Amino acid sequence: MKENHKKTGFNGRQFALWMSALVLGGICGTLGIGWLNEFFQFIASVYTRLFQFVAVPTIALAVTTTLAVLGARKNTGRIFLHTILYTLLTTAAAALVGLLLFKLMKPENLPVEIIRQGNTTVPENLGALSYYDHILSVIPNNILAPFSSGNVLSILLVAVAVGLVLAWKKESENIQILLKGIMGMQEVLFALIKGLVWTLPLGIAAFAAQLSAQVSAGFIIGSLGRYVAVVLGGNLIQFFLVLPLFLLVHGINPFRVFRCMLPAVLMALFTKSSAATLPVTVESAENNLKAKKEVTRFVLPICCTINMNGCAAFILVTSLFVMQNGGWTLDLPTVALWFFISIISAIGNAGVPMGCYFLTLSLMSGIQAPIGILGIILPIYTIIDMIETAENVWSDSCVCAMVDRTLSREEVSGGR
Repeated sequence: MKENHKKTGFNGRQFALWMSALVLGGICGTLGIGWLNEFFQFIASVYTRLFQFVAVPTIALAVTTTLAVLGARKNTGRIFLHTILYTLLTTAAAALVGLLLFKLMKPENLPVEIIRQGNTTVPENLGALSYYDHILSVIPNNILAPFSSGNVLSILLVAVAVGLVLAWKKESENIQILLKGIMGMQEVLFALIKGLVWTLPLGIAAFAAQLSAQVSAGFIIGSLGRYVAVVLGGNLIQFFLVLPLFLLVHGINPFRVFRCMLPAVLMALFTKSSAATLPVTVESAENNLKAKKEVTRFVLPICCTINMNGCAAFILVTSLFVMQNGGWTLDLPTVALWFFISIISAIGNAGVPMGCYFLTLSLMSGIQAPIGILGIILPIYTIIDMIETAENVWSDSCVCAMVDRTLSREEVSGGR
Protein backbone atom coordinates (compact mmCIF):
# COMPACT_ATOMS: atom_id res chain seq x y z
CA MET A 1 0.00 0.00 0.00
CA LYS A 2 2.83 2.35 0.82
CA GLU A 3 4.49 1.62 -2.50
CA ASN A 4 1.33 2.55 -4.36
CA HIS A 5 1.02 5.76 -2.35
CA LYS A 6 4.54 6.72 -3.27
CA LYS A 7 4.08 5.68 -6.87
CA THR A 8 1.06 7.88 -7.51
CA GLY A 9 2.44 10.79 -5.54
CA PHE A 10 -1.04 11.42 -4.15
CA ASN A 11 -1.24 13.14 -0.80
CA GLY A 12 -4.33 12.22 1.23
CA ARG A 13 -3.83 15.18 3.54
CA GLN A 14 -3.70 17.51 0.56
CA PHE A 15 -6.89 15.98 -0.83
CA ALA A 16 -8.66 16.57 2.49
CA LEU A 17 -7.47 20.18 2.40
CA TRP A 18 -8.90 20.72 -1.11
CA MET A 19 -12.24 19.20 -0.13
CA SER A 20 -12.37 21.27 3.04
CA ALA A 21 -11.65 24.42 1.03
CA LEU A 22 -14.41 23.49 -1.42
CA VAL A 23 -16.99 22.95 1.33
CA LEU A 24 -15.90 26.00 3.35
CA GLY A 25 -16.04 28.26 0.30
CA GLY A 26 -19.46 26.95 -0.67
CA ILE A 27 -20.81 27.61 2.83
CA CYS A 28 -19.33 31.11 3.01
CA GLY A 29 -20.83 32.00 -0.35
CA THR A 30 -24.35 31.15 0.82
CA LEU A 31 -24.15 33.40 3.90
CA GLY A 32 -24.90 36.48 1.83
CA ILE A 33 -22.29 38.66 3.60
CA GLY A 34 -21.46 41.49 1.21
CA TRP A 35 -17.87 42.22 2.19
CA LEU A 36 -17.04 38.49 2.34
CA ASN A 37 -18.45 37.87 -1.14
CA GLU A 38 -16.44 40.83 -2.47
CA PHE A 39 -13.29 39.44 -0.85
CA PHE A 40 -13.76 35.99 -2.38
CA GLN A 41 -14.56 37.55 -5.75
CA PHE A 42 -11.29 39.48 -5.54
CA ILE A 43 -9.32 36.34 -4.62
CA ALA A 44 -10.97 34.38 -7.46
CA SER A 45 -10.05 37.15 -9.92
CA VAL A 46 -6.45 37.15 -8.66
CA TYR A 47 -6.14 33.39 -9.17
CA THR A 48 -7.74 33.55 -12.61
CA ARG A 49 -5.29 36.25 -13.67
CA LEU A 50 -2.27 34.41 -12.24
CA PHE A 51 -3.12 31.13 -13.95
CA GLN A 52 -3.85 32.91 -17.23
CA PHE A 53 -0.47 34.64 -16.83
CA VAL A 54 1.45 31.36 -16.54
CA ALA A 55 -0.73 29.49 -19.05
CA VAL A 56 0.59 31.35 -22.10
CA PRO A 57 4.32 30.73 -21.45
CA THR A 58 3.51 27.17 -20.30
CA ILE A 59 2.05 26.30 -23.70
CA ALA A 60 4.82 28.05 -25.62
CA LEU A 61 7.79 26.74 -23.62
CA ALA A 62 6.47 23.21 -23.06
CA VAL A 63 5.80 22.54 -26.74
CA THR A 64 8.93 24.36 -27.95
CA THR A 65 11.37 22.60 -25.62
CA THR A 66 9.79 19.17 -26.11
CA LEU A 67 9.97 19.41 -29.89
CA ALA A 68 13.48 20.88 -29.72
CA VAL A 69 14.73 17.93 -27.66
CA LEU A 70 12.66 15.17 -29.24
CA GLY A 71 12.05 16.59 -32.72
CA ALA A 72 14.49 14.30 -34.46
CA ARG A 73 13.50 11.18 -32.53
CA LYS A 74 10.94 8.58 -33.53
CA ASN A 75 9.25 9.03 -30.15
CA THR A 76 7.96 12.45 -31.15
CA GLY A 77 6.00 11.13 -34.09
CA ARG A 78 4.53 8.34 -32.00
CA ILE A 79 3.52 10.70 -29.20
CA PHE A 80 1.86 13.05 -31.69
CA LEU A 81 0.02 10.28 -33.55
CA HIS A 82 -1.24 8.66 -30.34
CA THR A 83 -2.37 12.06 -29.06
CA ILE A 84 -4.32 12.84 -32.23
CA LEU A 85 -5.84 9.33 -32.32
CA TYR A 86 -7.05 9.39 -28.70
CA THR A 87 -8.26 12.99 -29.09
CA LEU A 88 -10.37 12.10 -32.12
CA LEU A 89 -11.74 8.96 -30.47
CA THR A 90 -12.74 10.64 -27.20
CA THR A 91 -14.17 13.70 -28.96
CA ALA A 92 -16.19 11.56 -31.38
CA ALA A 93 -17.43 9.47 -28.45
CA ALA A 94 -18.62 12.62 -26.62
CA ALA A 95 -20.47 13.88 -29.69
CA LEU A 96 -22.04 10.44 -30.23
CA VAL A 97 -23.25 10.27 -26.61
CA GLY A 98 -24.82 13.72 -26.99
CA LEU A 99 -26.47 12.70 -30.27
CA LEU A 100 -27.93 9.48 -28.82
CA LEU A 101 -29.33 11.34 -25.80
CA PHE A 102 -30.81 14.00 -28.11
CA LYS A 103 -32.58 11.31 -30.16
CA LEU A 104 -33.68 9.48 -27.03
CA MET A 105 -35.03 12.44 -25.03
CA LYS A 106 -36.32 14.46 -28.04
CA PRO A 107 -36.30 18.05 -26.68
CA GLU A 108 -39.46 19.92 -27.68
CA ASN A 109 -39.51 23.14 -29.69
CA LEU A 110 -39.75 26.43 -27.82
CA PRO A 111 -42.57 28.96 -28.35
CA VAL A 112 -41.80 31.52 -31.07
CA GLU A 113 -42.38 34.42 -28.66
CA ILE A 114 -39.69 33.15 -26.29
CA ILE A 115 -37.20 32.75 -29.15
CA ARG A 116 -37.85 36.35 -30.22
CA GLN A 117 -37.22 37.53 -26.66
CA GLY A 118 -33.95 35.60 -26.70
CA ASN A 119 -32.73 37.68 -29.64
CA THR A 120 -32.33 40.65 -27.30
CA THR A 121 -29.80 38.81 -25.11
CA VAL A 122 -27.59 37.43 -27.91
CA PRO A 123 -24.14 39.12 -27.65
CA GLU A 124 -23.83 41.82 -30.30
CA ASN A 125 -21.60 41.48 -33.37
CA LEU A 126 -20.69 37.88 -32.56
CA GLY A 127 -23.34 36.32 -34.75
CA ALA A 128 -21.79 37.93 -37.83
CA LEU A 129 -18.46 36.15 -37.44
CA SER A 130 -17.74 33.42 -39.99
CA TYR A 131 -15.66 30.33 -39.45
CA TYR A 132 -13.07 31.83 -41.79
CA ASP A 133 -12.65 34.61 -39.24
CA HIS A 134 -11.86 32.02 -36.58
CA ILE A 135 -9.23 30.43 -38.84
CA LEU A 136 -7.67 33.79 -39.69
CA SER A 137 -7.46 34.69 -36.00
CA VAL A 138 -5.13 31.71 -35.51
CA ILE A 139 -2.58 33.02 -38.02
CA PRO A 140 -0.46 35.73 -36.31
CA ASN A 141 0.55 38.90 -38.14
CA ASN A 142 3.32 39.79 -35.67
CA ILE A 143 5.35 37.89 -33.11
CA LEU A 144 3.78 39.50 -30.02
CA ALA A 145 0.10 39.35 -31.03
CA PRO A 146 -0.57 35.70 -29.99
CA PHE A 147 0.94 36.26 -26.54
CA SER A 148 -0.65 39.65 -25.86
CA SER A 149 -4.11 38.42 -26.89
CA GLY A 150 -3.74 34.97 -25.30
CA ASN A 151 -4.72 33.24 -28.54
CA VAL A 152 -4.03 29.62 -27.59
CA LEU A 153 -4.09 28.17 -31.11
CA SER A 154 -1.75 30.89 -32.42
CA ILE A 155 0.66 30.27 -29.55
CA LEU A 156 0.62 26.56 -30.28
CA LEU A 157 1.31 27.20 -33.97
CA VAL A 158 4.28 29.46 -33.19
CA ALA A 159 5.64 27.06 -30.54
CA VAL A 160 5.51 24.07 -32.91
CA ALA A 161 7.27 26.03 -35.67
CA VAL A 162 10.03 27.29 -33.34
CA GLY A 163 10.47 23.89 -31.69
CA LEU A 164 10.89 22.11 -35.03
CA VAL A 165 13.44 24.69 -36.21
CA LEU A 166 15.41 24.30 -32.96
CA ALA A 167 15.41 20.52 -33.43
CA TRP A 168 16.53 20.87 -37.07
CA LYS A 169 19.36 23.32 -36.24
CA LYS A 170 20.36 21.67 -32.96
CA GLU A 171 24.01 21.25 -33.99
CA SER A 172 24.50 25.03 -34.19
CA GLU A 173 26.38 26.50 -31.22
CA ASN A 174 24.12 29.56 -31.13
CA ILE A 175 21.02 27.37 -31.13
CA GLN A 176 22.45 25.34 -28.23
CA ILE A 177 22.92 28.54 -26.20
CA LEU A 178 19.41 29.70 -27.07
CA LEU A 179 17.95 26.32 -26.14
CA LYS A 180 19.68 26.38 -22.74
CA GLY A 181 18.20 29.81 -22.09
CA ILE A 182 14.72 28.57 -23.00
CA MET A 183 15.17 25.52 -20.74
CA GLY A 184 16.18 27.84 -17.89
CA MET A 185 13.04 29.95 -18.42
CA GLN A 186 10.97 26.78 -18.28
CA GLU A 187 12.54 25.75 -14.94
CA VAL A 188 11.67 29.16 -13.49
CA LEU A 189 8.11 28.88 -14.84
CA PHE A 190 7.49 25.46 -13.31
CA ALA A 191 8.86 26.68 -9.96
CA LEU A 192 6.27 29.47 -10.08
CA ILE A 193 3.55 26.96 -10.95
CA LYS A 194 4.45 24.78 -7.96
CA GLY A 195 4.08 27.83 -5.73
CA LEU A 196 0.64 28.57 -7.18
CA VAL A 197 -0.49 24.96 -6.75
CA TRP A 198 0.69 25.01 -3.13
CA THR A 199 -1.72 27.90 -2.44
CA LEU A 200 -4.52 26.30 -4.52
CA PRO A 201 -6.87 25.63 -1.54
CA LEU A 202 -7.35 29.38 -1.12
CA GLY A 203 -8.29 29.65 -4.78
CA ILE A 204 -10.68 26.68 -4.55
CA ALA A 205 -12.42 28.26 -1.55
CA ALA A 206 -12.75 31.58 -3.41
CA PHE A 207 -14.15 30.01 -6.59
CA ALA A 208 -16.60 27.85 -4.60
CA ALA A 209 -17.79 30.88 -2.61
CA GLN A 210 -18.20 32.91 -5.80
CA LEU A 211 -20.33 30.23 -7.45
CA SER A 212 -22.54 29.54 -4.40
CA ALA A 213 -23.10 33.29 -3.94
CA GLN A 214 -24.30 33.57 -7.54
CA VAL A 215 -26.64 30.60 -7.13
CA SER A 216 -28.01 31.97 -3.83
CA ALA A 217 -28.60 35.38 -5.41
CA GLY A 218 -30.55 33.81 -8.26
CA PHE A 219 -28.14 34.77 -11.07
CA ILE A 220 -27.92 31.20 -12.33
CA ILE A 221 -31.53 30.14 -12.81
CA GLY A 222 -33.85 28.70 -15.38
CA SER A 223 -33.89 25.57 -17.46
CA LEU A 224 -34.80 24.45 -20.93
CA GLY A 225 -35.89 21.09 -19.63
CA ARG A 226 -34.93 18.22 -21.87
CA TYR A 227 -32.32 20.22 -23.81
CA VAL A 228 -30.39 20.98 -20.61
CA ALA A 229 -30.80 17.37 -19.49
CA VAL A 230 -29.33 16.19 -22.80
CA VAL A 231 -26.30 18.53 -22.60
CA LEU A 232 -25.49 17.92 -18.94
CA GLY A 233 -26.39 14.23 -19.09
CA GLY A 234 -24.09 13.71 -22.06
CA ASN A 235 -21.23 15.43 -20.23
CA LEU A 236 -21.73 13.33 -17.11
CA ILE A 237 -21.92 10.06 -19.08
CA GLN A 238 -18.72 10.95 -20.92
CA PHE A 239 -17.02 11.94 -17.65
CA PHE A 240 -18.00 9.02 -15.43
CA LEU A 241 -18.51 6.19 -17.93
CA VAL A 242 -16.98 6.64 -21.38
CA LEU A 243 -13.58 8.09 -20.45
CA PRO A 244 -13.02 5.56 -17.61
CA LEU A 245 -13.80 2.80 -20.14
CA PHE A 246 -11.06 4.18 -22.41
CA LEU A 247 -8.64 3.95 -19.49
CA LEU A 248 -9.73 0.44 -18.53
CA VAL A 249 -9.22 -0.78 -22.11
CA HIS A 250 -5.59 0.40 -21.78
CA GLY A 251 -5.17 -1.36 -18.44
CA ILE A 252 -5.22 1.89 -16.44
CA ASN A 253 -7.07 2.34 -13.16
CA PRO A 254 -9.46 5.31 -13.74
CA PHE A 255 -9.87 5.94 -9.98
CA ARG A 256 -6.13 6.37 -9.59
CA VAL A 257 -5.91 8.76 -12.56
CA PHE A 258 -8.86 10.80 -11.32
CA ARG A 259 -7.44 10.99 -7.81
CA CYS A 260 -4.09 12.20 -9.13
CA MET A 261 -5.62 14.73 -11.56
CA LEU A 262 -8.29 16.06 -9.19
CA PRO A 263 -6.56 19.46 -8.65
CA ALA A 264 -6.72 20.15 -12.40
CA VAL A 265 -10.34 18.99 -12.69
CA LEU A 266 -11.39 21.23 -9.79
CA MET A 267 -9.47 24.18 -11.22
CA ALA A 268 -11.14 23.67 -14.61
CA LEU A 269 -14.57 23.49 -12.98
CA PHE A 270 -14.23 26.96 -11.49
CA THR A 271 -12.05 28.82 -14.01
CA LYS A 272 -14.02 27.48 -17.03
CA SER A 273 -10.79 27.57 -19.07
CA SER A 274 -8.67 24.60 -20.17
CA ALA A 275 -5.83 26.96 -21.05
CA ALA A 276 -5.81 28.69 -17.66
CA THR A 277 -5.89 25.27 -15.96
CA LEU A 278 -2.97 23.92 -18.02
CA PRO A 279 -0.23 24.70 -15.44
CA VAL A 280 -2.12 22.71 -12.78
CA THR A 281 -2.82 19.89 -15.27
CA VAL A 282 0.88 19.56 -16.15
CA GLU A 283 1.97 19.76 -12.50
CA SER A 284 -0.57 17.11 -11.45
CA ALA A 285 0.36 14.77 -14.31
CA GLU A 286 4.07 14.97 -13.54
CA ASN A 287 4.05 14.99 -9.73
CA ASN A 288 0.93 12.93 -8.93
CA LEU A 289 0.37 10.69 -11.93
CA LYS A 290 4.13 10.33 -12.53
CA ALA A 291 3.72 10.54 -16.31
CA LYS A 292 6.88 11.12 -18.36
CA LYS A 293 7.76 14.78 -18.85
CA GLU A 294 8.28 14.25 -22.58
CA VAL A 295 4.64 13.17 -22.71
CA THR A 296 3.04 15.69 -20.34
CA ARG A 297 4.77 18.76 -21.76
CA PHE A 298 3.90 17.82 -25.32
CA VAL A 299 0.51 16.11 -25.02
CA LEU A 300 -1.23 18.39 -22.50
CA PRO A 301 -0.59 21.75 -24.24
CA ILE A 302 -1.88 20.22 -27.48
CA CYS A 303 -4.87 18.63 -25.74
CA CYS A 304 -5.91 21.84 -24.02
CA THR A 305 -6.40 23.36 -27.48
CA ILE A 306 -7.83 20.49 -29.55
CA ASN A 307 -9.26 17.90 -27.12
CA MET A 308 -12.66 19.48 -26.43
CA ASN A 309 -15.03 16.63 -25.58
CA GLY A 310 -17.64 18.80 -23.87
CA CYS A 311 -17.48 21.39 -26.62
CA ALA A 312 -18.14 18.83 -29.37
CA ALA A 313 -21.24 17.54 -27.55
CA PHE A 314 -22.51 21.08 -26.86
CA ILE A 315 -22.04 22.22 -30.48
CA LEU A 316 -23.81 19.16 -31.88
CA VAL A 317 -26.76 19.07 -29.44
CA THR A 318 -27.27 22.85 -29.47
CA SER A 319 -27.02 23.07 -33.27
CA LEU A 320 -29.56 20.28 -33.74
CA PHE A 321 -31.87 21.89 -31.16
CA VAL A 322 -31.65 25.32 -32.81
CA MET A 323 -32.11 23.87 -36.31
CA GLN A 324 -35.08 21.81 -35.15
CA ASN A 325 -36.71 24.99 -33.83
CA GLY A 326 -35.95 26.68 -37.14
CA GLY A 327 -37.83 24.05 -39.13
CA TRP A 328 -34.88 22.03 -40.44
CA THR A 329 -35.52 18.36 -41.19
CA LEU A 330 -33.04 16.41 -39.10
CA ASP A 331 -32.63 13.46 -41.43
CA LEU A 332 -29.65 11.09 -41.35
CA PRO A 333 -27.42 13.04 -43.85
CA THR A 334 -28.00 16.31 -41.97
CA VAL A 335 -27.28 14.77 -38.57
CA ALA A 336 -24.18 12.99 -39.91
CA LEU A 337 -22.89 16.24 -41.45
CA TRP A 338 -23.29 18.16 -38.18
CA PHE A 339 -21.75 15.29 -36.25
CA PHE A 340 -18.50 15.82 -38.19
CA ILE A 341 -18.83 19.61 -38.10
CA SER A 342 -19.10 19.51 -34.30
CA ILE A 343 -15.93 17.42 -33.99
CA ILE A 344 -13.92 19.63 -36.37
CA SER A 345 -15.25 22.83 -34.77
CA ALA A 346 -14.41 21.60 -31.26
CA ILE A 347 -10.85 20.78 -32.32
CA GLY A 348 -10.47 24.29 -33.74
CA ASN A 349 -11.94 25.98 -30.69
CA ALA A 350 -9.75 27.74 -28.13
CA GLY A 351 -9.85 26.58 -24.50
CA VAL A 352 -11.25 29.81 -23.10
CA PRO A 353 -14.46 30.61 -21.17
CA MET A 354 -17.60 30.56 -23.38
CA GLY A 355 -15.52 29.56 -26.42
CA CYS A 356 -18.05 26.84 -27.39
CA TYR A 357 -20.97 29.24 -27.00
CA PHE A 358 -19.51 31.85 -29.33
CA LEU A 359 -18.46 29.25 -31.88
CA THR A 360 -21.95 27.70 -31.93
CA LEU A 361 -23.45 31.16 -32.27
CA SER A 362 -21.27 31.82 -35.32
CA LEU A 363 -22.15 28.48 -36.93
CA MET A 364 -25.90 28.98 -36.41
CA SER A 365 -25.76 32.56 -37.63
CA GLY A 366 -24.01 31.34 -40.77
CA ILE A 367 -27.00 29.16 -41.76
CA GLN A 368 -29.61 31.75 -40.67
CA ALA A 369 -30.93 29.55 -37.85
CA PRO A 370 -32.96 31.15 -35.01
CA ILE A 371 -30.06 32.31 -32.83
CA GLY A 372 -32.49 33.76 -30.29
CA ILE A 373 -32.40 30.33 -28.65
CA LEU A 374 -28.76 30.96 -27.78
CA GLY A 375 -29.89 34.10 -26.00
CA ILE A 376 -32.25 31.96 -23.92
CA ILE A 377 -29.45 29.50 -23.16
CA LEU A 378 -27.03 32.26 -22.11
CA PRO A 379 -28.19 32.66 -18.45
CA ILE A 380 -27.64 28.96 -17.72
CA TYR A 381 -24.49 28.57 -19.80
CA THR A 382 -22.28 29.26 -16.78
CA ILE A 383 -23.17 25.87 -15.29
CA ILE A 384 -22.85 24.13 -18.67
CA ASP A 385 -19.46 25.77 -19.28
CA MET A 386 -18.14 24.69 -15.89
CA ILE A 387 -19.04 21.04 -16.41
CA GLU A 388 -17.82 21.07 -20.02
CA THR A 389 -14.41 22.47 -19.03
CA ALA A 390 -14.00 19.96 -16.21
CA GLU A 391 -14.82 17.21 -18.68
CA ASN A 392 -12.33 18.61 -21.20
CA VAL A 393 -9.50 18.64 -18.65
CA TRP A 394 -10.45 15.16 -17.41
CA SER A 395 -10.29 13.99 -21.03
CA ASP A 396 -6.87 15.67 -21.44
CA SER A 397 -5.72 13.77 -18.36
CA CYS A 398 -7.02 10.48 -19.76
CA VAL A 399 -5.34 11.04 -23.14
CA CYS A 400 -2.06 11.84 -21.38
CA ALA A 401 -2.31 8.67 -19.26
CA MET A 402 -3.13 6.53 -22.32
CA VAL A 403 -0.27 7.97 -24.39
CA ASP A 404 2.13 7.47 -21.47
CA ARG A 405 1.03 3.84 -21.01
CA THR A 406 1.14 3.10 -24.76
CA LEU A 407 4.67 4.49 -25.09
CA SER A 408 5.84 2.50 -22.08
CA ARG A 409 4.49 -0.70 -23.61
CA GLU A 410 6.07 0.08 -26.99
CA GLU A 411 9.43 0.71 -25.33
CA VAL A 412 9.20 -2.63 -23.51
CA SER A 413 8.24 -4.42 -26.72
CA GLY A 414 11.06 -2.69 -28.61
CA GLY A 415 13.52 -3.60 -25.91
CA ARG A 416 12.65 -7.26 -26.29
